[in-house]
Amino acid sequence: MRVRLGVVTVATAVLASAVLAGCAAKRPPQPAQPAPVRLGALVPLSGRNSPSGQAMVDAQQLAVREANEAGGVLGRRVELVVEDDACDPGTAVVAADKLIARDITVSVGGYCSSATVPTLKTFRNAGIPMVIPLSNSAELLQPRYDSVFLVCGTAEAEARFALQSMARLGSHRLAVVHDGTSFPLSLAGATVDAARTSGGVELTGEFELSQGAPSYTRTALQVRDSGADTVYFTGYYAEANRLIIDLRAAGFTGQIMVGDGAVDGPLLENLSPEQSKGVSGTTFMVPEFMPALADWSGRFTKAVGHAPGPSAPEAYDAVKLALDAIRRAGGLDRDAVRRAIAGTTELTLLSGDPRFNPDGTRVTPTFLLLAVRDNRFVYVSSTGPA
Repeated sequence: MRVRLGVVTVATAVLASAVLAGCAAKRPPQPAQPAPVRLGALVPLSGRNSPSGQAMVDAQQLAVREANEAGGVLGRRVELVVEDDACDPGTAVVAADKLIARDITVSVGGYCSSATVPTLKTFRNAGIPMVIPLSNSAELLQPRYDSVFLVCGTAEAEARFALQSMARLGSHRLAVVHDGTSFPLSLAGATVDAARTSGGVELTGEFELSQGAPSYTRTALQVRDSGADTVYFTGYYAEANRLIIDLRAAGFTGQIMVGDGAVDGPLLENLSPEQSKGVSGTTFMVPEFMPALADWSGRFTKAVGHAPGPSAPEAYDAVKLALDAIRRAGGLDRDAVRRAIAGTTELTLLSGDPRFNPDGTRVTPTFLLLAVRDNRFVYVSSTGPA
């Protein structure tokens, strides 16, 4: 009996094993995971503007992380593909091609306009819409592409805000200085045009300096001799810092206002209280001075390890806009996503009203005026949420 039971037991085990093997063989294959939603970001991660580029990446990675923690978009995980454009036109075009090769759905990068402008055609030819966080040169709008959307305000809007701010500061005679590159030239031109038409401030001259030069003494002397009581420099912070030092050394004691490209990074490094007295800046969103952003700033600080600075809010909003449009488009068809971006009406953004004008500019842009007190920036006034 033991032998027979043993045979039966073995036979039963073999049969059961065969049945299980047959079931396993007939089990349908598991469905493949859908491809992720890929967003591409061209930002300066090398060179003088790298602090701003890193701030943008930190903010965008936070937006992506939050989206994935909420289940992703349309059942897909979200990926941020980052390339360094070094704020250099040639580097930017090569980097844009790399993003296209990664099959991104939307471009969410753009800091230096001089590097963003040459990528417009590259992304356009690939059918990829662009939600641009911080570049805002008028050159971005000249091709009239319906696939380009600017998160921040245009140079024209900033110029108007700057002149209004100068009037409040008591300015009467204005010298405008730029570095000859895309955005600084656009903001300078818009400021000159607005000054000539508004009649509130007399224009004493428009001057150009060279990026990266060791000294701007010649420009400082030209500004001083023009009779200006206010200087508006529309370039970036490395040159702004040097220009402030040289203006004060030349004996210029008036107001020095800088544009949004300079109210960031090491603008105030190596400046004495005497040199920085009377320095102010028009800028985009700076979380430190915006109580409405306190909750988001806390989330950013917890995730990244430090408080958010300038450049971060607009970069975060660019990702939010892109993902919301993809969700409403119901897929990754780029033209459908482009139409969804253009039609955005209801979305909570750090920068406020999400709507775009037909030309891709924001209906209600946000600008802040900051002034230096005791070698630190303090809030003065703003448009939009604060």
